[in-house]
Amino acid sequence: RQRQMCIRDRGNTVHDVVIVGAGPAGLSAALVLGRCRRDVVVIDSGKPRNARSLRANGFLTRDGTPPEELRRKGRAEVEKYGVRLFDGEVTDARQVAGGTFAVTAKIAAGRAGGGAESSVFNTRKLLLATGLIDCVPAIEGFDTFYGVSVHHCPYCDGWEHRGQRLVAYGKGDKAVGLAISLRTWSERVVACTDGEPARDELREQAARVGVTICEEPVRCLEGDSGRLTRVVFGDGTALACDAVFFNTGQLQRSGLPQILGCAFKEDGGVRTTDRQCTEIPGLYLAGDADKDVQFVVVAAAEGAVAAVAINRELQDECCLPEP
Repeated sequence: RQRQMCIRDRGNTVHDVVIVGAGPAGLSAALVLGRCRRDVVVIDSGKPRNARSLRANGFLTRDGTPPEELRRKGRAEVEKYGVRLFDGEVTDARQVAGGTFAVTAKIAAGRAGGGAESSVFNTRKLLLATGLIDCVPAIEGFDTFYGVSVHHCPYCDGWEHRGQRLVAYGKGDKAVGLAISLRTWSERVVACTDGEPARDELREQAARVGVTICEEPVRCLEGDSGRLTRVVFGDGTALACDAVFFNTGQLQRSGLPQILGCAFKEDGGVRTTDRQCTEIPGLYLAGDADKDVQFVVVAAAEGAVAAVAINRELQDECCLPEP
């Protein structure tokens, strides 16, 4: 199949685009760019943020689809357009002479395992779709119930626990603010601040909407048959509940934005423009790593937006006169 030609540098292929991450953002970008006949490489570590989730909600026509099914179908779709997918971990990325990027990755010898080998991919444009990591509290039981009856996003999982006994967990203000938000989904919400008091202003707001505040430190979560049933506090008392939503922060999954010199916002998200450009020419970022609205459908949309911007930039560069 005829493809747009890629440039070459010292005998090594320079791809049009390398995408790091094969979640909704990365695969969506790969789909658009593949349909633009671009030479696209996708490198994925196989560690999606929603790996513990039972379903991906809020995605029109795909509502409730298991995340792994979305990933499997997405990979199959982009491969139809000649996109090359590699399972591996990107360990380094640098902008080199001429504005291209050198991306170093440990690529799995096969999807079934069997070791890894280091490879360097040279590319004209680089898209980071590396996402975030949720800071799951290091409290007994949180990890056990995570993805089933412990969640971080009310928009993603609130409907499944509508009308139930909900607990908002976080330190001080974070728990109370989340609890007030959870009143959209249930009338029975308790904010557990884990030993830290909340501001008077938030306490007053919580009282107005019927949210109870518990400041006792949390010892553990307990349940039956994989389902959460109660929060146990340090003094031995317990609170019956059906689900916990937590607000304990997020971290960048990858160190690549920092390695490449990206600018960061105050909340730790990578700063991008409305076309998913970073402040570094040729470098784009899409998905949760910019800490915008963190929905699967939004990540996919950002990937598509980034792909259009990348393709347009490649088109413009082809029209430049020879130096």
